[in-house]
Formats: sequence, structure tokens, C-alpha cells
Amino acid sequence: MKVISLLWSHIWHRKTLSLLTISSVAITAALVVFLLLCSQGVEQGAEKGYGPFEVTIGAKGSASQLALNTYYRIGAPTGNIPITVLEDVRKNEFVESAYAMTTGDNYNGFPIVGMEPGYFLTRYGAGKQMAQGKLYGTLGETIVGSYVASSLGLHVGDTFAGAHGLIQGLEEAEGDGEDEEHHPAFIYTVVGILPPFHTSDDRAVFTTLDYAWAVHESQPNTAKEITAIVVKPKSLLGAQSIKTVFAQYNNVQAVYTSKAIADVVNVVDQGTQAVKFVTMICILLAAGSILLSLTAAVHERKRDVALLRLIGKSKYFIWLSLIGEGVILTLFGLVLGIAAGHIGGYVSRDVVFASTGLQIQAGAIVPGESILVIVTLVIAIVASIGPAIQAYRVDPLQLFRS
Repeated sequence: MKVISLLWSHIWHRKTLSLLTISSVAITAALVVFLLLCSQGVEQGAEKGYGPFEVTIGAKGSASQLALNTYYRIGAPTGNIPITVLEDVRKNEFVESAYAMTTGDNYNGFPIVGMEPGYFLTRYGAGKQMAQGKLYGTLGETIVGSYVASSLGLHVGDTFAGAHGLIQGLEEAEGDGEDEEHHPAFIYTVVGILPPFHTSDDRAVFTTLDYAWAVHESQPNTAKEITAIVVKPKSLLGAQSIKTVFAQYNNVQAVYTSKAIADVVNVVDQGTQAVKFVTMICILLAAGSILLSLTAAVHERKRDVALLRLIGKSKYFIWLSLIGEGVILTLFGLVLGIAAGHIGGYVSRDVVFASTGLQIQAGAIVPGESILVIVTLVIAIVASIGPAIQAYRVDPLQLFRS
């Protein structure tokens, strides 16, 4: 009699309880895998989300808000600053390169960003410039991120009109009750499509810096303003000097980009800790499910164990038949759960990226998955030992005297 055949017959005999056990393990594993995928996306986004721009300059306010809006296109900007600040930044001896950015409009929910063209070369290098077309050069020309192009079906030569606000319906969300303000008189022309960068730039529309001044020309006498300046310093010591100098400007803040992003990641980590606590409860419930499943089987399997002992089966065979059931149920649950977690990550990746700019690499094996498998199997073995000892300690002759 093979152990696998014996275990399979036991599992199939109690298929309802076995299915519940597998389901509890699978749900727990899927939740853990999805959490690991999201955590990996946050870490990777924090690592390469801002490129070489170690200093960010913008209007006074929240440093995290400034960084999120500038590099991840999330939330509203902290305000605008005079364009004269850009001139002063470029004169600073510690600045290697600096580029201004303007925001305020959107196209079908994707932000329209005015950005000086040199930004792309500095951030991504000469090897990854354009997938199609050319870089914009005159007012009204745009290039679109790869995600925007695929989502909206945009091609080189297409035209469109933008709308006021960072996202569609922003005014209604803020409660002013007015319809979204469109700019039908100002037409953009797509002249290029960016390659996939796997950053938030994939979900943005880029155009010349002066688009905001041209679109909102209702106040022609107003001084030209920009939303933010991204700065690549010559050195880390230079970054400190740049921050110190421009933090003294009126209504201007200069922040270390890495620190601002780290603050956001820390907040996310605090939320992740709460999710991990819930996950641990799920793991304990899954272990309890295995324990209950095997405990329920002890009474009906006492005679089987006694018979195996009487016919001379080895202690190894008997213990394997007792503990193996919990291990097999756990393995089934793990396989299904890990697959479900990756499938969930794949299905939700576009939604997560569209709303947060974070990439979920659903096809990648997350380092924590191996720990998940080992810990879960150990829990299954531990949960199986108690019922196994209870069944093995029964006197085999006593079971056949009645």
C-alpha cells in the first residue's frame, strides 16, 4: 500500500472538510503574495521614482505632497513659484542641471505636464528617447507616455483638447458645482510616443513649459510661474548647499527628494504593518483549520492506524500517513494561493498603476514567497503532530475488542 494512495483516499473521503482547509490556506497565501507584490512595487517606485533629481524646489507646503505631485503625478501641487527662481537655480555653482515643470490640466484623466525637454535625456539617458516620432519643440506639440498611448489609442499625428484640473471632475470633487472647464480652442498635436519607462512618466502627457501660460492667458499681466523645479546636483554636498540657499526664498521650499519619498514610504509601511497583522491572523486561522480537519479525522482513523500497526507497517510509514495529509492539503492551498495572488496582481496592475504610478510586477517571484512556503509548511507540520500523536498512542488491540 503506497502512502500517497492512502493519503489521497483519506482526503477524498472527507472532501468537503479538505476543500475548506485548502481554501483557507489558499486565501491566506493569496493575500500574502498580493501584499508582497504591492510592497515590492512601493520599494521599486521609491528607488527609481525620481531619477537623479536629489533636490526638488516648489511652493511652500508639504514636502511629501511636492514630491508626490512632481514625480508620481499624485495629488495637487503645493502651489506655484516665480520663474525667476529657475534662473537663480541654474546660476548656482552646485547645480549640474535643473528643469522647470508646470501642471494644471489633464486629458481624459491623465495629467498634462509642461516639462523642459532636457529632463528626459538627464533622467533616462540617450538610449531611451522616443519609441515613435520626435520630441516636442513648439507650443501645442505633445509627447505621451506609453501607458497613455495604449490606454487611449493615441498615435503620432492625433490631436486633442485638454481640460482644466489635474483630473477630470476635479472642480466637482472640490464642490464648486461648475462643469469641468475645457480648452477647446487650444489643440494639442501628438508628435511622439515615449517608450515604457516603468515610472509614472508612462501615464502622463508632456508638452512645452509655456503651455500653461498660453492656455490660461485670461490674466496676461500676471508674472509667469512654474509648479516645481527638479534639480540634479553635482554632488551630495552640493545638494545640501542648494537646499539651504533656496529654502530661504520667500514662499519657496527646497527639499531632499529621497527624504520626502522616504517619509511617504514610512507612512505606507505603517499601513502595511496593520495589513500584516491581519495576515498573521489569517495564517493562524489557516493553521487552526488544518488542526481541526486532522483532529476530526483522528477518531475515524484510529482503526486504520491500529490495523497498519498490527500488519507490521513501519513507524515511518504510519507517521507519514498521519502528518502527510496536513502537508498535502497545505501544499494544494499554497499552490492555488500563490497562483491566485499573482493573477490578482496581474488583473489589478493597470488600476494600481493608473491611480498611484506604482508598477506591480505580477510575473516576478517575490523574495518573501519562499519564506511564506517554508513558514506555512512548518505550521502545517506542527498542527498535524498533535492529532498524529493522539492517533498513534491508541492501543491497537483495544480498538478490536469491542
